[in-house]
Amino acid sequence: MTVFIGDERVVAGPFRVAHLAAQCVAQVTTAAAELSRRRGTEPGPVSVDIRHAAEAFRGERHLLVDGASPGEVWAPLSGDYRAADGWVKLHCNYPHHEAAVRSVLGDDVAAEVARRPAVSVEEAVLAAGGAAAAMRSAGQWRAHPQGVAVAAEPLVSVERVGDGPPRPLPAADRPLAGVRVLDLTHVIAGPVCGRTLAAHGADVLHVGAAHLPTVRPLVIDTGFGKRSCHLDLRVPGDREALRGLLADADVLVQSYRPDSLSTKGFGPADLPPGVILVSLSAYGHSGPWRARRGFDSLVQLACGIADEGGVGRPVPLPAQAWPNSALAQRAGSGGVL
Repeated sequence: MTVFIGDERVVAGPFRVAHLAAQCVAQVTTAAAELSRRRGTEPGPVSVDIRHAAEAFRGERHLLVDGASPGEVWAPLSGDYRAADGWVKLHCNYPHHEAAVRSVLGDDVAAEVARRPAVSVEEAVLAAGGAAAAMRSAGQWRAHPQGVAVAAEPLVSVERVGDGPPRPLPAADRPLAGVRVLDLTHVIAGPVCGRTLAAHGADVLHVGAAHLPTVRPLVIDTGFGKRSCHLDLRVPGDREALRGLLADADVLVQSYRPDSLSTKGFGPADLPPGVILVSLSAYGHSGPWRARRGFDSLVQLACGIADEGGVGRPVPLPAQAWPNSALAQRAGSGGVL
């Protein structure tokens, strides 16, 4: 039984974000405790401080490097813009996404957005290779084809994709000691998954790419407990290097858009027997938006969360609380989580 300490009202707003954070931490910690017992260590009771869990969900706000902030997370052009019939969020934290926005909307972005319907801005920016989302109500999202598709999906699903030999775990003092994880993720949700696995003892290697842009504070905040390297999967030699790493891996975590890694030869069918693939996707794994560029802040507008404030403009959650950090452990067959 998990003991919760504190009051979930430490975070204001119409959604129970502190409750969500505490429950996510409790689920992961309880699973880690059970794995510890199976490996010969008695972990004791599980308890979660609700305030600590809530602040962990927005840990990038508290990050200091040598006593100072490592920089801004949000780019100047990122933000909510009033459109002719509502609101739209533009995500410009990466240079190529900012360039896409400017190619469509010019230099006076706010004025141009104000002249257009929100959905037309969303569609134009996405068509140009950018990232954007028009604000919809919860009712509009439930009726939207993507909302219908996501509603039919479980929050977490497990699919057996092949057979592999059992991988027994010897006695250890950490739940995931000896488990090797390749972390091919970026931004927040995926990297936090890898950080969580590392916190419970897994050997996590984050595989990034030097040619892809990053947001430095998020890289630092989500990198604790990991090692890191760079590979360019456009280069045959680097693809072979990743296959070599996979040969010794137990888990591959990836948060790129569905099918992105498959086109490079690292889909579920390409993995060595027994490797567990953990895939996270902003807009779900089915439906017309399954391959759409997305970030937590955009999802909040698209699915009606930001409309719940009832003030006529987007009201974001007090944390980017997209609950897709996962703890996966299964001896034997490979699978997709």
